[in-house]
Amino acid sequence: MIWTPETLRDVVREKIGDHKFIIVSNREPFEHTYGENGIRCIRPASGMTVALDPIMAATGGIWIASGSGDADHEVVDAQGHIRVPPESPRYTLRRVWLTRIEEEAYYYGFSNEGLWPLCHIVHVRPEFRPEDWEIYQSVNRRFADIVIEELDGDKGFVFIQDYHFALLPKMIKERRPDVVVAHFWHVPWPNVETFRVCPHAEEILWGLLGNDIMGFHTRSHCLNFVDSVDRFLEVRIDRERMSVFKEGRETLIRPFPISIDVEAVERLSESPDVQTAVQLIRKDRRWRDKILAVGVERIDYTKGILERFLAVDRFLEKNPAFRGRFVLLQLGPISRINIPKYQEYNDAIYRAMIEINERWKARDWQPIHLRKIHLDMSEVVSHLRAADLCIVSSVHDGMNLVAKEFVAARTDEDGVLILSKFTGSAGELESALLVHPYDTDQFAEAIRQAVTMPAEEKAQRMRKMRDSVRSNNVYRWAGKIINEMRRLI
Repeated sequence: MIWTPETLRDVVREKIGDHKFIIVSNREPFEHTYGENGIRCIRPASGMTVALDPIMAATGGIWIASGSGDADHEVVDAQGHIRVPPESPRYTLRRVWLTRIEEEAYYYGFSNEGLWPLCHIVHVRPEFRPEDWEIYQSVNRRFADIVIEELDGDKGFVFIQDYHFALLPKMIKERRPDVVVAHFWHVPWPNVETFRVCPHAEEILWGLLGNDIMGFHTRSHCLNFVDSVDRFLEVRIDRERMSVFKEGRETLIRPFPISIDVEAVERLSESPDVQTAVQLIRKDRRWRDKILAVGVERIDYTKGILERFLAVDRFLEKNPAFRGRFVLLQLGPISRINIPKYQEYNDAIYRAMIEINERWKARDWQPIHLRKIHLDMSEVVSHLRAADLCIVSSVHDGMNLVAKEFVAARTDEDGVLILSKFTGSAGELESALLVHPYDTDQFAEAIRQAVTMPAEEKAQRMRKMRDSVRSNNVYRWAGKIINEMRRLI
């Protein structure tokens, strides 16, 4: 069965019934900002919010998230509510206001200087400061208060997102043990030897075991989590059932590989606006008549952008016939730039680009173009459709939805995906050219294979990948989680 919005709505009506459905995330799905013509509503660049928005549209529930837009206060009611999307409201967004100090400690500090590098195992030393931990706890308590307020005594399902809220499930369950709580961890869960570096490991595990369902992208992440519980806590573990028993309750540990709204990407890819944009991209003098590779992601040390640049350098060294003929266009916004490691990484990839371009540049050509910009979904799809190949070279990634967006955008069954073995999506997109991002020679050889691949092989590989993403779309992901939650009532 191919899952659709209609299929999901039917499941929601059947399974949820009179229960409230609440999603909690740090990032909001829409933000309001001041523009030249007044307040405008935009969608932040976030694979997580793009994936969850169609689910909320189907359920008509409440989404609780941090307010991040500079005009967010202007458009909400006294409780921070606003109906979204603006063009066709289908659910309620409840905004939570954090102070600058809270944002620095809870989000940039404990979440992104501590848990983020810890989970991704990217040889960046995690920073765990006592003051960050204190505020991380207080922000989780604040969100727990708001969840309880929004439930208002009603029966409900609460679906929590990611590493920002590791303590929230237990806080909710202590006050509302009748509510079904599920949590999806969007990043990898590290092996137990890595996780034990965290000074608050036990508190985090107890917090997450407040969930009835704990979800990860892959079975290996589930096993790492169970191993961590086994190492730190005195609880009963059923490894065959993949569950943990504690205090008379059970937490199910399950893999739920997240995906995208494939049909929405396909429609966008075929739209007149995107088709026009594709033509304009291909006519750009910098890569007109060239083999165009694209990378699309925010600038983050987990994304393997530096390794990608080095592979391009090696490819040009070993394949002189493609000098002047191959271009990599790297797109994406600067990320978390107030964190020193991100500043250093941003500087490192810029220096690498300059050095590589200086080495190989010729008249009217340089091999790497870096544009540090935010792209909306239409612009992302336009570049994915215009490219001859897409390179996703994460050194560690939970899933990576850009890889799936590239496949969904290629309704023409053209293009080649070069994909890191260290992404969750590598287990589903086996017809991509899989690479080890640290093996520069093997990576460079994959680029050569991509740019010389016969058209029929490209089409055959793309068809297999498109079959996979169409069968395993975001509605199927949501439906599986809702089915699991419903069984617990």
